Amino acid sequence: MGRLSAVLVGLCVLVVHTVVALGGVVALAWVAANPPGLAPAVLVFVVGVGVAAYVGYRAGTVRLIASLQAQELSRRQAPELHRLTDRLVERMEVDRPPLLVTDLGAPNALSVGGPRKGAVVIDRDLLGLLGPEELEGIVAHELAHMERRDTLANTLALTVVRALAGVVMLVLSPVVIFLVGVDRAAGWFAGRPGAGLGLATLFQRAVMLVLGAVLGLVTLAYLAYSRRQEYAADRRAAEATQRPAALARALVKIHRANDPRTGLVGMLYTHDNRQEKRTLFSTHPPLGRRIDRLLDGTETTKRPSPLG
Repeated sequence: MGRLSAVLVGLCVLVVHTVVALGGVVALAWVAANPPGLAPAVLVFVVGVGVAAYVGYRAGTVRLIASLQAQELSRRQAPELHRLTDRLVERMEVDRPPLLVTDLGAPNALSVGGPRKGAVVIDRDLLGLLGPEELEGIVAHELAHMERRDTLANTLALTVVRALAGVVMLVLSPVVIFLVGVDRAAGWFAGRPGAGLGLATLFQRAVMLVLGAVLGLVTLAYLAYSRRQEYAADRRAAEATQRPAALARALVKIHRANDPRTGLVGMLYTHDNRQEKRTLFSTHPPLGRRIDRLLDGTETTKRPSPLG
């Protein structure tokens, strides 16, 4: 291909991208000039996010249970645990969930779903590590998360953040399209199709950097909320069992037996064994504070120590 042909192709690429970008600008300008009204816009956003969050919540629950390869713990296998769970269900506003057992990699427990269609997943090693009253406290803690719809709240928060990020990228899409056209045209002009100037990439990185900073602040706020969820679940479990010391002992035993957990699934566990100095970035509050809150006002003279 000759030099002139390459320049003409570059001009065509630039014109096409410019036209598409201008079309996007015109569309955004028309929306800005003819807004549907604050109330309808907010309603559409809320309904859309709500539907997406609910679908993701239901589908995520099914996928998570399937990925854990958990099996239902029958009443014959653990009659005492089932009896304690039956008693807890009578005291709490949740349907009777199935008790599932699997290998979580370390003694722990988690809950999935909400008060009507949920499940409690228990690591096999936890059954041998804790006594009946301690297991009751852990199950009550997980039922409290289900009763409070914590998983749904977490999914909703994540969906809102993703939706807002999507709106920002949609508004900036005409700029990205135009810069992609400039990059491709520059490559053709230089006789090196595909080389480009990297303007679109630089712009996208700058946008992602800003979004990342904002999302970082949102994440810190979410983690603080997650720690409050744990305190609330501890408090509700203590109310349901009337044995806060048993839950405190269970948390200490899990703390001693667990290795540090990371990853998204770590948010669901009963205990997060990260160092207390990293509390700001943890989904769970420090164990010492949880024990203090659980035993505050009780007659327990010796508090279990996470250090042994």
